[in-house]
Amino acid sequence: MTGFYNMASVIPAVVLAAGRSSRMGRAKATLPLDGDTFLSRIVRTFVAAGVDDVIVVVGHEAPAIIESFETARLTARFVINREYDRGQLSSLIAGLSVVDRPGVVATLVTLVDVPLVSPATVRAVVAQYRESGASVVRPTDGARHGHPVLIDRSLFALFRAADPALGAKAVIRAHASAAGDVPIVDEGAFLDIDTAEDYEKITSDPSTGGAASDRSRSNGTA
Repeated sequence: MTGFYNMASVIPAVVLAAGRSSRMGRAKATLPLDGDTFLSRIVRTFVAAGVDDVIVVVGHEAPAIIESFETARLTARFVINREYDRGQLSSLIAGLSVVDRPGVVATLVTLVDVPLVSPATVRAVVAQYRESGASVVRPTDGARHGHPVLIDRSLFALFRAADPALGAKAVIRAHASAAGDVPIVDEGAFLDIDTAEDYEKITSDPSTGGAASDRSRSNGTA
């Protein structure tokens, strides 16, 4: 439990977008999605949920990702993880180095390959943290845990000291609790888009939020 904090305390968001996207074959952050890219859709969602400080960790193809985002007319801060090939934990630590400042009580963390989460889910995760003080807060549908994950500042040092071979999941699982589970009816919180087949499926199904017409737009913008 984190103890008392006030409603004005700061909870920024970290988007992990540094990987090689080897299974997709091109940078996921720049993939078109219903008028956005994966990255701009995620940042737009955080902004709509009331998060006013979004940090994006980039590494592989960083200049192209930053340039692509500039057309979205959204505000985010970028940090470059030059050691992105060491794994996702290295990117999380790079993000924590930026958000860990006075006034910050926790941070939201999500992956660039989970772009369809709703603002309502983000707000529910933050509300659960405010109410419970749980060290880790995650959306759940009872069978799965999704994104974003909220991590209390008290855990930041544990991620920095974590074994890279075990990654961030070991810390999250060690500090997860029933109090931090938020029942969510939002498939986007659990939909991890890793492959070209996954991308084709969501862009051809309007119910997922990616209009079929994106396939024709992607040729000129991705």
